[in-house]
Amino acid sequence: MRYFEKIKFEQFSKDIGDDISLYNSFELPMRDSKFTAGYDIFLLKDLEIKPGEIVKIPTGIKSYFQSDEVLLIVLRSSMGFKYNLRVVNQIGIIDADYYENESNDGHIFIKIQNEGKDTVFLKSGEAIVQGIFIKYLITKDDKVLGLERLSDY
Repeated sequence: MRYFEKIKFEQFSKDIGDDISLYNSFELPMRDSKFTAGYDIFLLKDLEIKPGEIVKIPTGIKSYFQSDEVLLIVLRSSMGFKYNLRVVNQIGIIDADYYENESNDGHIFIKIQNEGKDTVFLKSGEAIVQGIFIKYLITKDDKVLGLERLSDY
């Protein structure tokens, strides 16, 4: 089982603002069609990104999925083609134990850079990245360091 949900309003208030109407109205990720691999993740607010600028974007969402799965966060191809945007870490990796972590409730952030020559203006509600769930395998002699999850967001 896997799903997206909104972060707790307390975390939303810290990361985004104390706007209950925005919290209640924004859309959770969804697919365009039954053949689409990625779940579109939408902007919560209008966004302006100047050439060369890097912006950290809160999504207001977290995701639950199985321990042998990973959520990949990738830029929608239209954002790269139209605006020359890129996800700063190329592909975001969200591990299953990030869900509801102590430091930020599992809030998924994305960082985007404008590598184009023009300022990019994006509207609230526009899909900017996609989340894709993938199963992964481990080695026969898998070893785990046993570290506690730390958030660096």
